[in-house]
Amino acid sequence: VQLQAFGGGLVQAGESLRLSCAASGRTFSNYYMAWFRQAPGKERDFVAGIGWIAGSTYYTDSVKGRFTIARDNAKNMMYLQMNSLKPEDTAVYFCAGNRRTIVPSPRDVDYWGQGTQVTVSS
Repeated sequence: VQLQAFGGGLVQAGESLRLSCAASGRTFSNYYMAWFRQAPGKERDFVAGIGWIAGSTYYTDSVKGRFTIARDNAKNMMYLQMNSLKPEDTAVYFCAGNRRTIVPSPRDVDYWGQGTQVTVSS
């Protein structure tokens, strides 16, 4: 699976952004999909994951109630709607695919997209 993330940008605190991840290649619907983020000088952290048919989702505590992950298997697309953004959400965001778990660690990931920068100013 080839993944391409886009939709990042510079916003003010409290505003919203929607990230998108376009997939091509192998059968997209066979993969758990997830979003990770990496702030400068920090490790790459799990943000949100979604099951094969979008029935199951999981979020890290810091984004619960603000972020929503979704997928459209017919379009080979995944999304991350980010509302009420905070400066601490500033990071490079990566989309990721794996065959094993809805809550992957970075080493579980089979395919990475390139990152998209999200910057939230205070």
